[in-house]
Amino acid sequence: MAEFEMVIGLEVHCELSTASKIFCGCSTKFGGEPNTHVCEVCSGMPGTLPTLNEKVVEFAVKTGTALNCEITRKNKFDRKNYFYPDLPKAYQISQLYFPICRNGKVEINTSKGTKYIGIHEIHMEEDAGKLVHDPFSGKTMVDFNRCGVPLLEIVSEPDFRSAEEVIAYLEKLRDTLQYLGVSDCKMQEGSMRADVNLSVRPVGTTEFGTRTEMKNIASLKAIGRAIEYEFERQCDVVEAGGKISQETRRWDDEREMTYTMRSKEDAQDYKYFPDPDLMPIEISEEYLENIRANMPELADAKRERYINELGLPEYDAGIITGSTSLVKVFEKTVEICGNAREASNWILTDLLKLCNDAHIAHDEMNFRVESLGEIIKMVTDGKINRKSGKKVLAAVFEEDVNPAEYVEKNSLAQVSDLGAIEPVIKEIIANNEKAVSEYLGGNEKSLQFFIGQSMRQLKGKADPQAVRETVIKLLNELR
Repeated sequence: MAEFEMVIGLEVHCELSTASKIFCGCSTKFGGEPNTHVCEVCSGMPGTLPTLNEKVVEFAVKTGTALNCEITRKNKFDRKNYFYPDLPKAYQISQLYFPICRNGKVEINTSKGTKYIGIHEIHMEEDAGKLVHDPFSGKTMVDFNRCGVPLLEIVSEPDFRSAEEVIAYLEKLRDTLQYLGVSDCKMQEGSMRADVNLSVRPVGTTEFGTRTEMKNIASLKAIGRAIEYEFERQCDVVEAGGKISQETRRWDDEREMTYTMRSKEDAQDYKYFPDPDLMPIEISEEYLENIRANMPELADAKRERYINELGLPEYDAGIITGSTSLVKVFEKTVEICGNAREASNWILTDLLKLCNDAHIAHDEMNFRVESLGEIIKMVTDGKINRKSGKKVLAAVFEEDVNPAEYVEKNSLAQVSDLGAIEPVIKEIIANNEKAVSEYLGGNEKSLQFFIGQSMRQLKGKADPQAVRETVIKLLNELR
């Protein structure tokens, strides 16, 4: 039996985080009522003319720069013609002949080491609408809100040989685009979608097999499962003497299998031609230099800085820099409390547990970014103990309360006044003569008994160090 390898290329579509669409002023906000973010331009009314959103060009150049691409100084738009219910103009404005970015590369890390994935091109285009299937009526409705939302399509070279490499690449793309601020890359909302082009060939050969395309898979885990299934399916077909059809297939995540949607189109099927309503774009050296000079610190550089300058362990730095939301909380927390290791410990131990228990993603956290730093500062300043700090953080996480106000309202302030602590401890000592005798006889466990009883009586609000020192002082006075 021949041994096969998979060959994969990806087409990744990322919706850009602009306030308005690529060729009109309609909102790009996700989740509006159907067909409310639509105008004459994005719905394709006759006689309307597109006007390019300059922010889309800026975001494209930033992305190409971060992904080590050549920027095409003179690029233009083309019309991609096809008929589909969610495409009201019957064509999509895209870039075929002169895409804005070309010949890039991305470094990924997998269990087999470091590898570079080539980027063939990045082009700007508009999104189509969305078909909504009603299972009760059996009808299909069209929502045009997404029509005209700006997209970057990032087309890789066929350099992937495993599902692990694909996932690592998509995670790297997601991190990069989020750090750049050009896309939120929320796969659950469709703002990052991957089409997987996969073929198989005998190991050791260089000729490509016939590829299939799996469209718009909605999560990284599903992409991994889809790749493994399609690889096995194609291997079985070839080994049985059959031929792979060039086609578009859909992944069914519940049944964990792919099935045929339609035959796969080639570029000539779309009858591309230059868009007559949009002028070519010329990008100057000055414009490029301005973009380069204002690039943000990306994940890899930030991770190295956290390790080398802030002293974080490599694991901690990797987890935090894997989420722009965690980075924002971490950096503001360090700014307020002045202790990077303490900030990291609270985030990885307490904040992530709250996220996991609530089953929410990091970017869904909804509280003031200063709150965690304020809590840690109160703990380190002795105003509250760590147990109370955790309680305050839970309230911040759930209700976005002000930490200081919550501490005062719930009487969580730590008691360090010896005038309040001593009478309580004296009463406990007086009521436990046996434990006193055991301590004076050298039984150190009795000390922990008195400390525990004192903290319980003081409802956990006392300064543990003050309690310990006072217990020892009062017991030693009885010698």
